[in-house]
Amino acid sequence: MASTPLNVAIIGAGLSGLSLALALHQQGISCVLYERNSAPLNIGGAVMLSPNALKVLEALLVYSRIKTKGYNFETLEYRDVDGKLLEVYEFGGEEKYGYKALRIYRTALIEELMVMLREKGVNIVFGKKFVKVLEETDEGVSWEFADGTRETAGLLVGADGIHSAVRKYLYPDLKPTFAGGMGVTAAVPTEQLKLPLGYHIPVTISTPHGSFVIAPQEVNGSEVLIGKQKRVAKGHDRAGWDAISPDKEALVKFLQQGTENFPEFVQNAVSSIPHGKINVWPFYIVPKLERWTPEKLRVIILGDGAHAIPPSAGQGINQAFEDIYIFALLLGQAGRVDMQDALKFWQEYRQQRIEKVMELNAQIEFRRMMEEEKAKMPVDSMKEIELSWLYKPNFKADVDSWVAARTN
Repeated sequence: MASTPLNVAIIGAGLSGLSLALALHQQGISCVLYERNSAPLNIGGAVMLSPNALKVLEALLVYSRIKTKGYNFETLEYRDVDGKLLEVYEFGGEEKYGYKALRIYRTALIEELMVMLREKGVNIVFGKKFVKVLEETDEGVSWEFADGTRETAGLLVGADGIHSAVRKYLYPDLKPTFAGGMGVTAAVPTEQLKLPLGYHIPVTISTPHGSFVIAPQEVNGSEVLIGKQKRVAKGHDRAGWDAISPDKEALVKFLQQGTENFPEFVQNAVSSIPHGKINVWPFYIVPKLERWTPEKLRVIILGDGAHAIPPSAGQGINQAFEDIYIFALLLGQAGRVDMQDALKFWQEYRQQRIEKVMELNAQIEFRRMMEEEKAKMPVDSMKEIELSWLYKPNFKADVDSWVAARTN
């Protein structure tokens, strides 16, 4: 790949695909997005954006447009059933990291990204289900959609999620690995909880019987996400989850189960749960992949398709934003550096951070375990959490430094 591709095709118009399109436009690279659904994605729920992602969104001129559309906060507290403070986890910090964390509904973020792309004239084609790559050459790539139509582009990027269809071109037999757990969450009015005066949320309430999470959302915190995790026997496939998710009453009962071991406001939280506000999040991971692009460099996978991780630290979408921004910065330098070297640097740089996030996940999961589960772990399992490496990166400086070392 000797020069910047004339055009890029992005499969998937979720958060990763939409933000990638913005990042490519910023680099002067034209692109088209293809989305299998007939309308913008609406899978429900809110996402938590930490300073590393907000730095990317500010560089893409998105942050100022969404900052007031969600709930801004800095810390999550771990407390026991009696209200004793056990630990404070930083999700952000304006003074320390430059940004508060932002919890925003996924639909609100998608809508804003789509508005920005329309303003810039970027084309989004709905109702186009990617099927397979037909041919990859030194000049470009061609592929087929489910309706039988075919397209070509200089570069094809799979931003199509954990069950990526584009990934099958690189790894035909790979299937995401179920991690043995799921999160069951719901959204209820904050006033329903009747929280004690001055009680800090978001909070994870830890008891010997497990943990319960409460996190405010909506701009004024008028709604909270409530939830807990459930261990599930491994072996579930997508069909299995499709059978679990519709049974809303069973999910309500799971959230209500054992609440007598928690403070009264937790019992209030689960006393009335609208079925339409319940979500199930199975924890899948994609094993470490040797490569995110084939030898000819005309097909790329990123985001969950390349490195899906459990949501314990809330870093899933944040890591995808890191992917797209660094990738676009490097692609913008395609006329100056060898792209095979650039994409190798990109994957190695990103993989190092993904591995550290997995270590962070393990620490958070340990803090949510029941006491009997903790007792089975090595005595030194709990480590202090330090987050400057995660929240204070300088992606552009790192890319500029790498490019400078190869062009000077």
